[in-house]
Amino acid sequence: MLVVSCKEEIIMKKIILLALFAILIQSMNAAYLLIPMDVTQKNHLKAYGIAYWILQQDVEVSWLLNYRGGSFMTKYHQLIENECVIRGVTYQVIADVQASSIIQEIADPDVNMEEIKLHKAPGIAVYSPKNKQPWDDAVTLVLTYAEIPYDIVYDEEVLDGMLPLYDWLHLHHEDFTGQYGKFWARYKDFQWYRDNQRAAEKTAKDLGFNKVSQCKLAVVKKIRDFVAGGGYLFAMCSACDSYDVALAADGVDICDMMFDGDPMDPDAHSKLNYGNCYAFTDFTISTSPYEYEISSIDATQKRVRLVREQNDYFTLFEFSAKWDPVPTMLCQDHETMIKGFMGQTTGFVKDYIKSNVLIMGDNKALNEARYIHGEFGNGTWTFYSGHDPEDYHHYVGDPPTELNLYPNSPGYRLILNNILFPAAKKKKQKT
Repeated sequence: MLVVSCKEEIIMKKIILLALFAILIQSMNAAYLLIPMDVTQKNHLKAYGIAYWILQQDVEVSWLLNYRGGSFMTKYHQLIENECVIRGVTYQVIADVQASSIIQEIADPDVNMEEIKLHKAPGIAVYSPKNKQPWDDAVTLVLTYAEIPYDIVYDEEVLDGMLPLYDWLHLHHEDFTGQYGKFWARYKDFQWYRDNQRAAEKTAKDLGFNKVSQCKLAVVKKIRDFVAGGGYLFAMCSACDSYDVALAADGVDICDMMFDGDPMDPDAHSKLNYGNCYAFTDFTISTSPYEYEISSIDATQKRVRLVREQNDYFTLFEFSAKWDPVPTMLCQDHETMIKGFMGQTTGFVKDYIKSNVLIMGDNKALNEARYIHGEFGNGTWTFYSGHDPEDYHHYVGDPPTELNLYPNSPGYRLILNNILFPAAKKKKQKT
């Protein structure tokens, strides 16, 4: 009996060891891959590209809001690890128990964190002219650097009804009022200015419009329909305020002779309809062709004597990740103080921002907002002032920013937050 008992004990021990080994193997197979987005990340910008690439493989990604700078986590696969190595993105392979621990930490109601599931790579379109411009667009630069695919669309594609094919639209450095960026006084004799004007006039005529301003207004209205239908709109620099000015000036001629061949409406100001605008109200338009401004919305001229590059910063707002996940997603960063940067539209004067607009980043001392967000219909829009987060002035004709020198740019991260935002699963409103 004693011998049989020992054998049974040995067998039981083997069974237990085999069970533990099986659990260990299962745990190893259930490993996760964590992409930290705090200061330990070697390349923040390409990390967004990895997240997008994973979504393209129909694999779900968890965006861990406020956890180590807004990290990404997904089920482990050798191909994902290989891609991180190839692109130079910092990652960690963690066991299932570690991943569960992170999710439990995030779920604690006392911490300002949240897990957001990303489930589909959004279709991306960039509104940009086909001809080469004497400046560069920060969004196309960072999309290319992060290896995130996008399509170029312009007036023809927009008016042909192609926008519903996409989830997300970025507006190029553009003047939707038909005044060619108010570059006339300084650049009217430059070949690139003449070529751009001729190209814009030809496009308008080919599409059945008498004026460029009429064509751009039709484009703006198509974009408005896209957003109302559930699209995500992101704009930078002059595209932000010129978009709203064009909507306010629907049916009003605000272009002078040198822009459209006839004088502007002398009563234009009194005819503006601010109710048409997404973000701005009660602004005045610049009527002088010699002034490098579209309207009073832009803070550029007001700030030149008050701030210098060395001390030009704006602050990101902190939102509740569990109650306000949308602005929290859009503000994920490893820094909360972002270096300022100039543009044709450098900042939005707060006096002209509608009360229902969400300000996500501002410079209180200058009374200017830099990063704002709102809803329209079933969609959303985000406006980000300034031209290039890593080129303070970026004059016409300057070479493009080399993003290999700025792989951890906090300012560029804000652009890429907007890229991934449409991939988030909508959660039921908390009650």
